[in-house]
Amino acid sequence: MSEGIKAADLEAAITSRLNATHTEISDISGGCGQAFDVVIVSPQFTGKNRLARHRLVNTALKQEIAAIHAFTQKNYTPEEWAKQAA
Repeated sequence: MSEGIKAADLEAAITSRLNATHTEISDISGGCGQAFDVVIVSPQFTGKNRLARHRLVNTALKQEIAAIHAFTQKNYTPEEWAKQAA
């Protein structure tokens, strides 16, 4: 069984590969690095529906996702995120 990955490594991959302007990563595995709940804000999501956004993230993080048990994502454009925060 894989030992999982660190939240900081996952955040670095998301930021660099998806040009994320904001990320929120929660290790929901109790600290063993096997399950993550993430929020990603990226201009790369503009014009893409939910499925296309998930596919983009899954492709960009293929290696990381393969090393963990569970990965839940919520993806927003910067404009959508600003509305959420308001």
